[in-house]
Amino acid sequence: MKFYRRWQPVSALTFDLDDTLYDNRVVIVRAEQQLLDWLASHCPPMEAFSWALWQDIRQQVMEQDPRLVGFVTEIRRAQIKFAATRCGLSDFAAQQLANDAVEFFLFERSNFSVPDEAIETLAALAANYPLLAITNGNVDCDRLGLTPYFMHVLQAGPDGKAKPDLAMFTKAKHLLDVDPENILHVGDHLKADVRGAKLAGFKACWINETKQPLTKQRHATLLPDVEISHLSQLLTLTRAV
Repeated sequence: MKFYRRWQPVSALTFDLDDTLYDNRVVIVRAEQQLLDWLASHCPPMEAFSWALWQDIRQQVMEQDPRLVGFVTEIRRAQIKFAATRCGLSDFAAQQLANDAVEFFLFERSNFSVPDEAIETLAALAANYPLLAITNGNVDCDRLGLTPYFMHVLQAGPDGKAKPDLAMFTKAKHLLDVDPENILHVGDHLKADVRGAKLAGFKACWINETKQPLTKQRHATLLPDVEISHLSQLLTLTRAV
């Protein structure tokens, strides 16, 4: 644990989800491959699509509709619809395929178990602090068993623009009814989580699992208040106040 600012007690905590409570990279890689297999079976011409082509289509749909930026589910839906029309499907059929594909993907991207360390840490903290989740992702907290620990789960799209935009942090502050300087936001991403939290007036806890110091991080623009390497260190941090 490393402190970058003098520590003061907090009254509430907010959490990023992906790559903070669990390793989302492994989950997404698996779900992405399952989605590609599903698409190939439901629209055979897509089997020939390269990864580079999928990325190019993704970029095209965001350029066509900049409002999609930061809304990962709707980007994926638009991407698949675009690809389906490129394969010759009608607009209606392409939209239906995209909707079914997104439903399949959302199921698979939440088809995993949260590590015991994360669950135990959340349970201990929730007994003493109000907790709230702020995520740019689309994981299903009900399926993962995370919902009981959070007063609210805020998601980019329905609840505002993606972090580091201040929209969800501002909404979290109002829901918690706590002054921002008394809220600790916990996350792995130096731009989305640390920068977003600090610009919103929150304290920021950076989970550093990279084994590289802050000075080596390319997204480091604002100092967190504290750095930890394991989620369970939050229990020591909160007991210390």
